[in-house]
Amino acid sequence: MALAAPSIQGVDLDSAIKAHAQWRTKLRDAAKKHQQLDADTIRRDDCCELGRWLHGKGQGSYGAVPAFQSLVDKHREFHEVAGAIAQTINRGNYADAEQALAGNTPFSQASSAVGAAIIQLRSSL
Repeated sequence: MALAAPSIQGVDLDSAIKAHAQWRTKLRDAAKKHQQLDADTIRRDDCCELGRWLHGKGQGSYGAVPAFQSLVDKHREFHEVAGAIAQTINRGNYADAEQALAGNTPFSQASSAVGAAIIQLRSSL
């Protein structure tokens, strides 16, 4: 059984999955290097490519689709958790940030939920 095309009217869903999976590495690297992050922007769910699509063209085309609304919710939750970890890093609590990025944490659960919601949207369209 072939999957639907990864690009749906203006967004590459495979790239969106990869981009959100890369946040663990970005946050972990920032903690290791003691870098400051723009936590306010990371916390926003309308600043990444997927978020701009969800709040723009995607909303107009698929806003009534339940799987779309689920993705909007899961995506918002993901960015809230990622933003909180960025804020932890900015405060210098690097060990706490590392723990927050481990498996079976709110971050890992939110990350998995976004990927699953993207796949669910793709299969429902």
